[in-house]
Amino acid sequence: MSGMIPLAERMRPTSLEQYVGQQHLIGPQAVLTKALATGRLPSMILWGPPGVGKTTLARLLAQQVKSPFHTLSAINSGVKDVRDMIQRARGQHFFNAPKPILFIDEIHRFSKSQQDSLLGAVEDGTITLIGATTENPSFEVIPALLSRCQVYVLNSLSKEELMGLLENALRHDEELQKREIIIEENNALLLYSGGDARKLLNAIELVADTMPAEEKLTLTDELVTQAIQQHLAMYDKGGEQHYDIASAFIKSIRGSDPNAAVYWLARMLEGGEDVKFIARRMMIAAAEDVGLANPNALLMATTAFQAVHTIGMPEARIILSQAAIYLATSPKSNAAYVAISEAMSLVGQTGSLPVPLHLRNAPTSLMKQLQYGKGYKYAHDYPGNFIEQEFLPVEIAGKRFYNPQHNAAEEKLRQKLKAEWKEKYGY
Repeated sequence: MSGMIPLAERMRPTSLEQYVGQQHLIGPQAVLTKALATGRLPSMILWGPPGVGKTTLARLLAQQVKSPFHTLSAINSGVKDVRDMIQRARGQHFFNAPKPILFIDEIHRFSKSQQDSLLGAVEDGTITLIGATTENPSFEVIPALLSRCQVYVLNSLSKEELMGLLENALRHDEELQKREIIIEENNALLLYSGGDARKLLNAIELVADTMPAEEKLTLTDELVTQAIQQHLAMYDKGGEQHYDIASAFIKSIRGSDPNAAVYWLARMLEGGEDVKFIARRMMIAAAEDVGLANPNALLMATTAFQAVHTIGMPEARIILSQAAIYLATSPKSNAAYVAISEAMSLVGQTGSLPVPLHLRNAPTSLMKQLQYGKGYKYAHDYPGNFIEQEFLPVEIAGKRFYNPQHNAAEEKLRQKLKAEWKEKYGY
């Protein structure tokens, strides 16, 4: 099977009815379903992890509205390629005819000038742009282009969706049908795929290729694990290990292991990973995993991001190494992460609780008559710039979200909060 078109490509859906997942976008009454009903698609950015069907969805949407479909890869295309493609699209733009669709894979890899070259054609309606990205568009797509596009988030596939894809492949792929394949255990397949349909289908094909064609193939977790591990020696920034190694890097920092952190950093750098991608991940780790145990960690990570953006490789490797070691050896606290997660969860449960009157702004005389701002105590008028008063809505008064953890920096914060708030928050 190894010399043929890959299984994932052979099983690519040819209609929306065959498409699996993303029902929040293409299910009944979903946003793209409604757009298709009008026969017009907005320019959009499809943002999601690898293997969830971004490219396939773009092709099927174009097929549904009967639009000419052009593709560019951000890895191999320059400004000239973009302009040539737009010129071709203009030649296909007839009265009442569907607008040509330009699909750009990995649009986050386009430079600012490349993205700028798209603006005019998107704005004047020459093309409908569909960009696909695995990176947050807010960071990677220029604001002018982002404001002209809808951003749709695609989710990793569920266990049920993945197993449905696998069973469909076993039933309908001509090559797999040539041998008897029994799935005895599926935990390793699901664990390896991580919600990525391409990974799942590649895995089943890889395992099949390692076994003699004439033998019955019984898939067990052990067999799948052995076959996959033999083929995971190299890092590929554009392939399946991109997120696995980034995950190992962050977990090594979280686990306070500077040696492992530097090793995974080296693996990413050797694979040609974008240094800004690495630095961004460290900024997140600095806030999420180090947090208030060492507030300087976020400053270090932010400075590292700015420095590598300015300097680039090969010298950026030194800055990244310094930052990774600093984060890994810092004390750890996820108290800020937990605090905002719990607060947002409570907001979701309680809705928009009214702001207490004494905390409301009172810019007009009517608002003052309605007691807006009455009773508010200006902290700077009191000793130590502190006076106890209620800042939460009455319904959740006394609710504590921030719990200092047991490290030197946060123990000092705990004592300060306890002295100021006495027993109100239970510090």
